[in-house]
Amino acid sequence: MSSVSKIEWTEQTWNPTTGCDKVSAGCKHCYAETMAKRLKAMKTSGYDNGFALSIMPERLSQPLKRKTPTTFFVNSMSDLFHQDIPDHYLDQVFDVIRQTPHHRYQILTKRAERLPLYFKKKSIPENVWLGVTVENIKEGLPRIDLLRNMPASIRFLSVEPLLEDLGAVDFSDIHWVIVGGESGAKARKMEPAWVENVKRQCEAQNVLFFFKQWGAWGADGAKRNKKENGRLLQGKTWDGMPTEIRS
Repeated sequence: MSSVSKIEWTEQTWNPTTGCDKVSAGCKHCYAETMAKRLKAMKTSGYDNGFALSIMPERLSQPLKRKTPTTFFVNSMSDLFHQDIPDHYLDQVFDVIRQTPHHRYQILTKRAERLPLYFKKKSIPENVWLGVTVENIKEGLPRIDLLRNMPASIRFLSVEPLLEDLGAVDFSDIHWVIVGGESGAKARKMEPAWVENVKRQCEAQNVLFFFKQWGAWGADGAKRNKKENGRLLQGKTWDGMPTEIRS
């Protein structure tokens, strides 16, 4: 079954594939890898291979069974555009998306180079929100240029974990930016100035800004449980997101 999500900016997760491998600095302490190992130890269905890439055709029909309009985060436990997922399987995933126009699908990838290749002769369904991860300058910023040319109804960035000051960023043709710090015992620190720099540029360029969390390191530079660090930035929460996602 698809699962109710604890992620602040979505409603449910749908994982037609599971597992992945590391491609950039943001992957170093992957939450999905840790969770997959835990689920394998618990003998949870679908995680027999741990975090090795696994294609799950038996999960393709899950959104078809849900009649209530829902926002799905696709592949919270994988990357839909992983190089070892064949185009014909991606076609099946997008067929399900087209068959369920009452749902919205948020697809996030670190493999942005595959987007123009896959969609060269294919249209992006109207109910797809397409995003890329931007954790740093070297690996993250080039993904924005690949995304901005994709004709998706919503183009978004997950700036999480934010690992450094991104400097000047061109957010043209981007609709929504999510920012967050890293969680877990080995989490890397995120400086408040880095977040504020992104927020300031979003406001200047008329882009919606969502601050998800501080993570393991608080705004005061202290390490503690992420729930204690909370989501306040400059004394308030920032929950900007495209209005279509609101119930």
